[in-house]
Amino acid sequence: MEKFIPVVVIKELSETDKILKALKNNNINCAEITFRTACAAEAIEYAVKNYPDMEIGAGTVINAEQCEAALKAGATFIVSPGFSPAVAKICTERGIPYYPGCVTPTEIMAALEFGITTVKFFPANVYGGLKALKALSAPFPQVRFIPTGGVDRSNIDEFLAFDKIAAIGGSFFVKESLEKMEAENK
Repeated sequence: MEKFIPVVVIKELSETDKILKALKNNNINCAEITFRTACAAEAIEYAVKNYPDMEIGAGTVINAEQCEAALKAGATFIVSPGFSPAVAKICTERGIPYYPGCVTPTEIMAALEFGITTVKFFPANVYGGLKALKALSAPFPQVRFIPTGGVDRSNIDEFLAFDKIAAIGGSFFVKESLEKMEAENK
């Protein structure tokens, strides 16, 4: 797993190349393309075909139908804002990593019942940030977290220093990469 998982919202398929090239130029070889737009599945399929050296997953997957569409498009991992037993079942059966959003002990226990030991912690800033992750790690020492939402350059090092952090998710990686690419092209 990559240490940084950019949350990528592609509104039009034509944006895919620009965003993925910017990420690659910034040494990020992963993208979580969200299912918030009509072209999400098409963008994932395009990314998988044209960026075979990148790990392309689907984000904001909230039901079995979206999960099936994402996997059909070639997504290599699935991320949800919350925990979906239906998505967990599909991913477990197919051996696809699933990172559900889990912020409570009950949600973490539900994920563990499916053998899921790495979960998204979203929105991290709203649910207590690093302090909450440290508290949750006591009863769940086998769980690793992907904090997303409220993680940025001002606090990323604090999160990365905690050994229970599997990766950092965020849209700020896309913004930074695009800004850097535009500055280099001036």
